[in-house]
Amino acid sequence: MQKIVIFGVLDTAQLAHYYLKKDPTVEVVAFTVHGRYIPESKQFEGLPVVPFETLDDWFPSSDYKLFAPMTGRKMNRLRESVYLQGKDQGYDFISYVSPKATVNDNVIGENCFILENSVLEPFAVIGNNVVIWSGSHVSHHGEIKDHVFLAPRVVLAGHCLVNAYAWLGANSTVINHCTIGEGTCVGMGALITQDTQPWQLYIGAPARAVKSSQELDF
Repeated sequence: MQKIVIFGVLDTAQLAHYYLKKDPTVEVVAFTVHGRYIPESKQFEGLPVVPFETLDDWFPSSDYKLFAPMTGRKMNRLRESVYLQGKDQGYDFISYVSPKATVNDNVIGENCFILENSVLEPFAVIGNNVVIWSGSHVSHHGEIKDHVFLAPRVVLAGHCLVNAYAWLGANSTVINHCTIGEGTCVGMGALITQDTQPWQLYIGAPARAVKSSQELDF
């Protein structure tokens, strides 16, 4: 059984704990956050919360693994920062793939959070530190690079490439053979019909670039 420490004390960490409690192959033993965010009780979901800065003193990387199921805030940069800090401390990360998701021997990296009713068709490849929310569909021969967030019910048609830091909103669709540029933000319900430019926000159907995604604050 793998012993796991979850990063976070907010909704997504609580959700991850809910799912992992049902997995007989893992045991969640604690939560961790940066020291300034530790709750006064020093507990969350009935488990201890310890400082991320000194995590190895409490739960050494030789015996425990990390899971950082964070949202896509700041264009995935916050989740990337925690992931890289954990790697620097010597930790391996688990990935969680819902048993209610459809997968087909896909390559899936570390620290991925793939929720129920998502579909990964054959030959789709998922990088590290990727969140795929419920009901999303990654079609055959597609590839999602590191540090990407897919909100619920995103559809990627066949042979799509999604580059690092991209954020795709709920009910958005990308047609086949499109490349989503690094740091692209795709608005809710948008339809991408051609390759996108890096670090731009796209809205509409068909979608158009309207501003820099680096200006977004969510």
